[in-house]
Amino acid sequence: MSRQALDWAAGDASVSPAEGLRERKKRLMRQQLSDTATAMFLERGFDAVRVAEVAEACGVSEKTVFNYFPVKEALIMDRLEGTLAAMGAEFADPAQTPVQAALMILDRELAAMTGLLASQEQAGQEQPSRGREAIRRFGDLVRAAPSLRAYQAEMMEQSVSVAAEILAARAGMTADEPEPQIAARSLLGLWRVQADSLRKYLDSAPTADRLHELVTADVRRAARLIDTGLRAYNEMAAG
Repeated sequence: MSRQALDWAAGDASVSPAEGLRERKKRLMRQQLSDTATAMFLERGFDAVRVAEVAEACGVSEKTVFNYFPVKEALIMDRLEGTLAAMGAEFADPAQTPVQAALMILDRELAAMTGLLASQEQAGQEQPSRGREAIRRFGDLVRAAPSLRAYQAEMMEQSVSVAAEILAARAGMTADEPEPQIAARSLLGLWRVQADSLRKYLDSAPTADRLHELVTADVRRAARLIDTGLRAYNEMAAG
């Protein structure tokens, strides 16, 4: 998801302190491509913009765009890859339960969004409404494009596979057994809860901090229900 086009430029948690010049250039080019594409998609619609136009706007070749993003849909859904990478690291940590790991990732992602809205509130009265409108338009854009919805679903299935593999390893099981499968799908369902809750409170929450509180409360309600069902699984993994 574009940080610049949606005014979510609060920082990139994926940046390594040891990042070299080459890696920095590649990261910035990737972000420029995503930012530019997202702005064009929001303005004209996803299907109305060709990858060649994004390349031209960034001063690169179409081949360069595809070197960074394998498909057009990935230009605007790039944050899903970050979520997938975070899951791979956090879910495997034996110091926390799978639910705790999921909540940590979700809160980090939500904080990046609401933190930027909060800084806009401190800067003036008009900026917050623009930030919220950008979030709303992004969600509308994804829901309106069948190919984006399909790509989102595909990435979710990949996430389920990754989570099931990790959870199975923690419990000494195989990923195709029912327990890690249902555990993974339940945990990934928390991302849908967060997205739905954000959309529900986006207009009514008076401040960004209150928006964060309301969304977090919904996610934790759902997490408590999942945690109840996963207690036996956690015991299995600890045994």
